[in-house]
Amino acid sequence: MANAPIKSPLSESDKEVTGNALQATLVDLIDLSLIAKQAHWNVVGKNFRSVHLQLDELVDTARTYTDSVAERANAIGVSPNGKAKTVVASSGLPDFPDNWQSDEKTVAAIVDILAELIQRLRKRIDETDKSDLVTQDLLIEITNKLEEAHWMWQAQAA
Repeated sequence: MANAPIKSPLSESDKEVTGNALQATLVDLIDLSLIAKQAHWNVVGKNFRSVHLQLDELVDTARTYTDSVAERANAIGVSPNGKAKTVVASSGLPDFPDNWQSDEKTVAAIVDILAELIQRLRKRIDETDKSDLVTQDLLIEITNKLEEAHWMWQAQAA
């Protein structure tokens, strides 16, 4: 949009770096919410109920932070794109298998997916160190919450 309705408080270069970090995070969080819901619908096994409920908690976390990230992008003058085709084309998260999955396989897959997302977020934390500390703070908050979830998912398998 040539004449953007939202002006950025950041320089163009800082806006680009920060906008890219936010867009990538948005896509990954949308994908995480969809993966966790897919897992939620298809988990089976003796620990079904606890895993099923824990997956809903993960969906809620992902959706909450998806909105925070999209609103932060808007606040710095970047239009967020969370369309399905954008998520498919640009998410960096590992795929979750189709069909029913045992509670053990579900937990293992979620642990791997969260580990990858956390690594991606930590890279974006570094990238935004000079471009926008407010966005960096949001990314740190998200990483903190997902690292807590990662620990809890690992504890399921211990």
